Amino acid sequence: MRVVIQRVAHACVTIDGMEKSRIGKGLMILVGFENADTDEDVAWVTRKVLNLRIFDDENGVMNRSVLDVEGEVLIVSQFTLHALTAKGNRPSYIKAAGHDVAVPLYEKFIAEVQTGLGKPVATGSFGADMKCELLNDGPVTICMDSKNKE
Repeated sequence: MRVVIQRVAHACVTIDGMEKSRIGKGLMILVGFENADTDEDVAWVTRKVLNLRIFDDENGVMNRSVLDVEGEVLIVSQFTLHALTAKGNRPSYIKAAGHDVAVPLYEKFIAEVQTGLGKPVATGSFGADMKCELLNDGPVTICMDSKNKE
């Protein structure tokens, strides 16, 4: 399970010209799954995301989590996070999980983040052609892979 976490001042997702979701201060999370991912991967990433101290405290030091600042979260599925680019110039997505594996994990991730956050999260639509807009605050962008816990 791979995520790209961006601290945002605001973010939104549009599908077919219609706004699907919008958040203010918080996190926009792009998430991709591979066939080997399990509920344990979802639990680990959820814990890390909710407690990641990337918001400024009163001294301007990144020492607060999205929970601490009562921020919002927008979760968008993105299978291209599992692109293989070693050979040629056309990425391969063979490692990306198909709908049968990815959709239940995506829904579980949304539910777990929502539970941990204590409020609804905004989402994209799995498999849709989405337009994502955000104002990256900092900029702060963190990449995580549940199979490579660095």
